[in-house]
Amino acid sequence: MASPLRLCMLSGSFEYDSEESLGLFREHLAAVGGFDDTLIVYADEDDDPSLAAIDDTDVVLVFTRRIRVEGAELDRLKAYCAAGRPVVGVRTASHAYQNWLDFDAQVLGGSYNGHFGGGPVCDVTAADDAAGHPILAGVPRFGSVGSLYKNTPIADDATLLLNGTTPDSTEPVAWTRLHEGGRVFYTSLGHQQDFRDAAFLTLLTNGVSWAAGHI
Repeated sequence: MASPLRLCMLSGSFEYDSEESLGLFREHLAAVGGFDDTLIVYADEDDDPSLAAIDDTDVVLVFTRRIRVEGAELDRLKAYCAAGRPVVGVRTASHAYQNWLDFDAQVLGGSYNGHFGGGPVCDVTAADDAAGHPILAGVPRFGSVGSLYKNTPIADDATLLLNGTTPDSTEPVAWTRLHEGGRVFYTSLGHQQDFRDAAFLTLLTNGVSWAAGHI
């Protein structure tokens, strides 16, 4: 029997109730099977919990927003990324740490520049030439009520998987790339309601599995 995929999730996006949302994701992973997950929770933007668990994980998933820490634990995450180890970023991971805003461009391959207003449902569809990518297996076209993030342009070496379209705008909402040889998957989706959508949960599960090299 194959060993379970070890996933360490960092929760600290309070605007999007990341602890509750990642709890729903953990329930989904338990139902799917094959995952051994750990959740590290930031109590507030100034909390600085130990990130020691990332040293022995297969994938780190970042869902934090403007955490203000600096020092040994943030350096631990920087070292993890610099070593080319697998990373998954969700929504506000594009501005995950106030003292490491370059995480977006350097690691995720994004260029976060705010977001459009809330209201219109975002139509999430596969990008041209993305059909057949393993992350999109079992992921139908779906809608997201979260505001559309401005992420144009993404890195030249990124592979666009999904676009999000509102009546006025289209933006990339999911892509992959390599950082220091390690696989990276990012999605700007991740509104509370997304974590109650089977299509999004499948997308995120596949993204974790792909980052680890399991698919």
